[in-house]
Amino acid sequence: MGTLFKRVIVVLCLLSVTVFLPLSPLPKVANAFPADMTVLKYGMSNALVMQLQTMLGEHGYYTGNIDGDFGEGTRQALISFQIDHQLVPDGVAGLQTMTILREMAIQPSRDQAPNRIAKQITALARQLRNTPYAWGGSSPGGFDCSGYIYYLFHYFHLELPRMADEQYEVGIPVKRTELQEGDLVYFSTYMPGPSHVGLYIGENAFIHASSAAGKVIITPLNSDYYQANYLGARRVIKGF
Repeated sequence: MGTLFKRVIVVLCLLSVTVFLPLSPLPKVANAFPADMTVLKYGMSNALVMQLQTMLGEHGYYTGNIDGDFGEGTRQALISFQIDHQLVPDGVAGLQTMTILREMAIQPSRDQAPNRIAKQITALARQLRNTPYAWGGSSPGGFDCSGYIYYLFHYFHLELPRMADEQYEVGIPVKRTELQEGDLVYFSTYMPGPSHVGLYIGENAFIHASSAAGKVIITPLNSDYYQANYLGARRVIKGF
């Protein structure tokens, strides 16, 4: 019993020493994410992926459809972005990657060149090409003509009225021979007055949500139908 008692005392002493040893700080983990951070990766499909695709597209990395599906095209675009910004090229949008993308997000200001804003709006417009037409729609899930224009400008914090005839009252008139990228072009289609609107993208073409085509398309401005129904143009980006 004496020997057993001594062994118990030794064990208890060791436990006490273990318990009261000072704890060393845990090493910091690089690129650790907060608990509420959503990591975007291959195979996911949601609105956050759509935002990621839009941001990558704005900077020339992603050229596919803005559909919210994280496929191989999105992964390769993300890897290219990560390489250019000295990030681990793992094709996963974590905290560091998303932070840099958001810091690069365009916030138009008074000292920003108008033609730069116009090009950014046009780039986003092209990324949304083939988005389905939806009557009353004003989101990447589906657009009508004025909802499409409203979304493009609202994305860059440039506010427009929602309806085509109201948008036609904003900005300054522009002659057809003086159109510049980012101008709005209007047509009298299913009803008199400005009932259809598109975004002029240069080279005598405009992009718009077409009910006839059932999606967002690019159309020559001198096509027979739209030339015959052309109403006028407005410039809403100040500074040109």
